Amino acid sequence: MDATPDHDPATCKHWWHSRTIWINVLAAGLLALEATTGMLQPLLPVNLYTAIAVGLPVINAMLRVLTTQAIRT
Repeated sequence: MDATPDHDPATCKHWWHSRTIWINVLAAGLLALEATTGMLQPLLPVNLYTAIAVGLPVINAMLRVLTTQAIRT
């Protein structure tokens, strides 16, 4: 990692503090659950399931805009 002001290890946060990563981990887990069991879609109204599918990229984009710190491993 470069030691530029934006990527100074002293100011970078750990990856587990990233909201973007946690939202994506949650989405991936729910997607895996749905793909293997088919349990979620029947429980959700069709418009909610579609809204989640469309809303996730929007949420990701918003979190990326709000991001102010780089992450470190």
